[in-house]
Amino acid sequence: MLSNSFILPARAAALLALGCLGACSTPSSEPTVATGSARTADSLGTAAPVAPANSPLQVVAQFREPQIVGVAVLPNGRIFGDFPRWDNNPVAPVAEIGPNSSLKPYPDAEWCKWDETVRNEPQKHWICPQSVYADPAGMLWVLDPASPGIKGTVPGGPKLVKIDPATDKVVQNIAIPASVAPTKSYLNDVRVDPEAQYAYITESGIGSLVVVDLKTGKSRQLLARHKTMLGDTTLNIRADGKLLVDPSGKQGQFNADGIALSHDRQYLYWKPLTSYALYRIKTEALRNPTLTEVQLVAQIEDLGKVPASDGMILDAQNNLYLTAFEDHSIKRRTPAGKIEIVVQDPRLEWPDTFAFSADGRTLYVANSAIHKTATWNQGVGRQDQPYHIFKMAIGK
Repeated sequence: MLSNSFILPARAAALLALGCLGACSTPSSEPTVATGSARTADSLGTAAPVAPANSPLQVVAQFREPQIVGVAVLPNGRIFGDFPRWDNNPVAPVAEIGPNSSLKPYPDAEWCKWDETVRNEPQKHWICPQSVYADPAGMLWVLDPASPGIKGTVPGGPKLVKIDPATDKVVQNIAIPASVAPTKSYLNDVRVDPEAQYAYITESGIGSLVVVDLKTGKSRQLLARHKTMLGDTTLNIRADGKLLVDPSGKQGQFNADGIALSHDRQYLYWKPLTSYALYRIKTEALRNPTLTEVQLVAQIEDLGKVPASDGMILDAQNNLYLTAFEDHSIKRRTPAGKIEIVVQDPRLEWPDTFAFSADGRTLYVANSAIHKTATWNQGVGRQDQPYHIFKMAIGK
């Protein structure tokens, strides 16, 4: 379990500024797969939340550790998970998830290796992968901010990697330079447009967007420290009714995090995590290097108030799904701006990131229980259930 170690939260690169940096400890063994019921108790003896009788959530996989934050689902149904190196050194930081919650290092064991023997090859190994994403063409992308323990980037390590699932081989590896991903940066989540050949990334440490030209491999940092990129510590955002306060007594600030790309790929949506604000901008503007920051800012649309959330995804009807961690729910913002509850279930212990099935009828979500990790509980982890991947049917 994660109950007695100093665990850093998902999407928490902003804590670099707060001094909450943690450590990447000695390598752990293979992740322990939880095989018992959802009422498995933690070291404090508390019972895990129970599924409501009418909950549409189905358990796809569950793990006692390490902590999962990301999920990706390919058109053929293959499922991948992401387990960043925050306080441990998982054998499979990127894994294909098989029957009975089994984890297969992906694309192979060598890529998943990170120790003293490979320190001189930061572009050939997962250092601290943060996001897995399946693009509309069926390619798998892995975003690696290369900041183990969120202590600062490993020189030469930040990268965006494309894998062809047909061969399980890396076919493109784009290094993100220090001018775009400096030491205190934390590349967080990614969306890819395979037609325009661009990738869009939220960066949480400084608070910025990163735009990558996949044809040239060149990347640009945009809107760094702009107000639309920064979390707000005045809102008293809570999880399980408790403020997110770090060991130094400071309230957590989480910058640009959630990201979504419209199905026509004309708009990019994003929000800081500790914020109730939602923004979007035309991707055409992000791809135009001649625009000044003032011109770029003028094209940002403020879409009003939404729940505090971590992950986001858009369906084909432009409904925006949000992982609303404050009240254990998934919510949906309609194109008209109406906020609807999709599901509320106490097992949604900090729902994190989403993925859709190829037909858009099944929604997957990873459950990372960030608020119960030791960082936010005076050094004592209170994770009282396995980390999950859930799925649920979405009506059309």
